[in-house]
Parts: sequence; C-alpha cells; structure tokens
Amino acid sequence: MEQISVTLINMDAVVTQAYTLIEDAEDYIVIDKGPGVNLHRNESAQSLVDVLNSDFAGAAMHLVHRLDDATSGLLLLAKNPAAAAELGALFANREIEKFYLAIADGKPSKKQGTVIGDIKKSRSGSYLLSRTRSNPSVTQFFSYSLGMGRRAYLLKPHTGKTHQLRVVMKSLGVAILGDRRYGPSTQDSDRMYLHATALRFTFRGEVREYVSLPLRGELFVNGDGGLAAALLDCEAPWVLEWPRLN
Repeated sequence: MEQISVTLINMDAVVTQAYTLIEDAEDYIVIDKGPGVNLHRNESAQSLVDVLNSDFAGAAMHLVHRLDDATSGLLLLAKNPAAAAELGALFANREIEKFYLAIADGKPSKKQGTVIGDIKKSRSGSYLLSRTRSNPSVTQFFSYSLGMGRRAYLLKPHTGKTHQLRVVMKSLGVAILGDRRYGPSTQDSDRMYLHATALRFTFRGEVREYVSLPLRGELFVNGDGGLAAALLDCEAPWVLEWPRLN
C-alpha cells in the first residue's frame, strides 16, 4: 500500500475493500474507511479493528474517535495506550478539527450558517435536534448548488454527538442522500453520502493535516459544478472563513 504523510488528496491512493492507508506514523495510523465498513464486530465475524490488527503486526490499534458504519473517510487510530490517551484527550478537549462532505436533495432551511442545539434520543431510537442548549451540539456548514435541486455540504462539527451531522442535516430539512434512518427508508442510493474529508490537529508539538477526498459513490466520483467547488474547499478547509458561532 502507498503511504502518504501530512496531506493527501487521494486521487492516487491505493484502495482496499475496507480502507485506504493515509499515514503510518510511529504512534498512530490514519486511514480512509470505506462506506459500510463496520468498526466493531456487532453481528459480524470481523471488524475493521480486527483487520487492522492483522495488517499491522505488533500494533494493538485503539480507536480514539468513531465513524458510523455507513460513513466513509478519515479515521485516526493509536498504536499504543499512551498515544491513545493523548489523542483521546485532544478529541475530548475539542482540539482536533474535523471536516465532512455530504450530498442531499431538496432545499435546506438555510444554505450556510451554524446549527446549535441539544441532540436527544427519540422514542423510535433515533435522535433529534432540540432547541434547548444544556449540552448542545455545534456544527458550521457551507452548501454548494449541484443543480436539479441537489446540494453538496461542507460541514465542520465542533462537538462529537451521536449521529450529529445526520441529525443536523435532517433538521435543515434535507437528510443526507442514502441515509435510510433519517431520510426515506426506500430511497435508491448506492451509499450514504457522508464522508470525513479532513483532520487537523497538533500532536507532540507538530501540526498534522490530512485531507482525503471520497473515492466511492457515483455522485462523489463523477460529480462536477458545485461539487467541484466543495472539493476544492476541502483541500484546505481550515483556512475558510467559516460562519460565526452564535
């Protein structure tokens, strides 16, 4: 597999079924997880962590953050307990910047801005966005027209609540394309169009920046127009002038 450090625009990356290796550092790895790949065993015989432990002999991979199974993109795993504690603290203290790319159909309630609110569990077992702010989720976003009533979204979550971006998109009136929990359960889509596209953080005195554009999904791979603009912004999304935090 090709190992690429610092920043990757992954048009030339080597892709496996489960993941693409972005960087193999001394204390951690960064991968691009494929859509539909499970982090935990759950009902499956093997998890992504099992695969990685097999592929990286001598390392005991530690998850320091999560992606939903249906979500693709950048995932950071520590190779040892000390690094896991350090990286986990960075996530807990919100010192790691995360950026996502999504696609949705329909007209959103607003085309850019900040969404703040508590995320609460509903009776159905899913989650919903509340107007209360006792322990709120915070998400900034831009959107880009793709034509034919479809838009691409560049999202920056400042918190890490369960299903946060999926719930936020639903609250805007435009569930993520392919999200059968928060959108139509019968919709025809080749994947859920949510991709973790960038990470930026400081680890042991060095700034680490990673960008990985989506490689799977017809609309991600063959999109143009507004999607091309969104992908261009993803090359360095931390330099954008993001909407104000209310």
